[in-house]
Amino acid sequence: MRRRAADYRRPVRRRLSCWIWSLLGIFTIAGFVLFVVHHHHDHEDHVEQPILESVSRNEQVVHERLNLTQDMSSVNSYARQLAEQMTLAKAYIIIAKEHNNLHLAWELSSKIRSCQFLLSKAAMKEEPIPLDEAEPIIRSLSSLILKAQDAHYDIATTMMTMKSHIQALEERANAASVQSMMFGQLTAESLPKNLHCLELKLMADWLTRKSLQDFADERRNSPRLVDNNLYHFCIFSDNLVAVSVVINSTVANADHPKQLIFHIVTDSIHYGLMQAWFLNNDFKGSTVEVQNIDNFAWLNSSYSPAVKQLLAADSRKYYFDGSMDTSVEPKFRNPKYIYLLNHLRFYIPEIYPQLEKIVFLDDDVVVQKDLTPLFSLDLHGNVNGAVETCLEAFHRYYKYLNFSNPLISSKFDPQACGWAFGMNVFDLIAWRKANVTARYHYWIEQNDDRTIWKLGTLPPGLLAFYGMTEPLDRRWHVLGLGYDANVDNRLIESAAVIHFNGNMKPWLKLGISRYRPLWERYVNQTHPYLQDCATH
Repeated sequence: MRRRAADYRRPVRRRLSCWIWSLLGIFTIAGFVLFVVHHHHDHEDHVEQPILESVSRNEQVVHERLNLTQDMSSVNSYARQLAEQMTLAKAYIIIAKEHNNLHLAWELSSKIRSCQFLLSKAAMKEEPIPLDEAEPIIRSLSSLILKAQDAHYDIATTMMTMKSHIQALEERANAASVQSMMFGQLTAESLPKNLHCLELKLMADWLTRKSLQDFADERRNSPRLVDNNLYHFCIFSDNLVAVSVVINSTVANADHPKQLIFHIVTDSIHYGLMQAWFLNNDFKGSTVEVQNIDNFAWLNSSYSPAVKQLLAADSRKYYFDGSMDTSVEPKFRNPKYIYLLNHLRFYIPEIYPQLEKIVFLDDDVVVQKDLTPLFSLDLHGNVNGAVETCLEAFHRYYKYLNFSNPLISSKFDPQACGWAFGMNVFDLIAWRKANVTARYHYWIEQNDDRTIWKLGTLPPGLLAFYGMTEPLDRRWHVLGLGYDANVDNRLIESAAVIHFNGNMKPWLKLGISRYRPLWERYVNQTHPYLQDCATH
């Protein structure tokens, strides 16, 4: 077969090549167009998504109100910028006034008021501060702060000035705190007018009614007062109504109130009125004895170092001196700590030499359950049965005593658990055997310079009864109702004795209102004297 000429074949190949390149060009253009269109749609999706998210967020803001405090924690918050500039402006106001630049101080004060207005409006509306409102104030405040810096109120000057003002404010705050504590202490030591009225009426009865005094003499030698088959309680106080509440609440919750004997010791001022009250009122058949501390001739400075210290001129000056030493806390100067009635708890075996077991009650407690089971508790040879208070670290021995004193650090464990006075059962046979009163005297003598402890009867009690205290179930004695407004209701309800320790006593206006009904229910409001005095 004859081959075609070469010049004939070449033109055909060129035509095919052109078609191929044309098709490739078309596909390339089509691919490019598709790419552009697809990219355009992707771009629109990305644009639309933030817009939708923004709208969603705006809708969420409408439904969820702004928390200004959280908003101010954000670095991009206008509220935070305003607050920070306001703080700096306040510092420059102080410096400007010291340099007598009153006009600058006035301008800064004006802008600060604008800041405060914006912040308060945002807080009330619970909405963020808009840019159009925040920006002018931020700019003008920044301008004024720069102006203050140009006036040579540099950072170093600002820091020194602020440091001196902070120190002055701290001194004022400390002085105010001391003054507040003093006023609180004075209030706690005072007697309400209506109770003072009651005492005056009762004293008048005692002085004018000879029959009352004769009746008191007859009951003084009652055999019930020394009968160890009965249940004996002692209370040392000069507060008539408080003691009456303790006795009322105890007999009201006792299974056999006629078997209860109450031994009260008070001072000569209150002896007559207490006799008049307890002789004229019945306490469900229980026996109430009232004694005058001034009749304890044996309790003198020769026998008791406590009495010697309490009568010392420097002690009386320390507690009664009107001069103010801010280095000493006001509570350390409370005269009640040199009141001999507070120290009688260490002389119970001497006061009641024929008794074998007794329960000591403070005058600021309320009894809610029968206490006679206390007398059958096994103290395991210990002298003092008490509720421990070391559930919190504060009530360890090292918090009450000075362990830098070698006499203390060598004899006592700083982590030993503290306990509470206010409801204690004492085994007087074990007390006499261990001669606890002599131990108390020893530590009183060692603390003549007040370097081992500063105040109160609990620290010497911790020392004198160390190793001789039997821990009781916590429900026997719940404390804190005279200072803590958040005592658990379950604890209060389960407690045999609740204790209003602290300055907020229930008979005072500053008493915690939540607890006051627990105390008031045992006040005999129907008594004509109390009704009459309630109007005074």
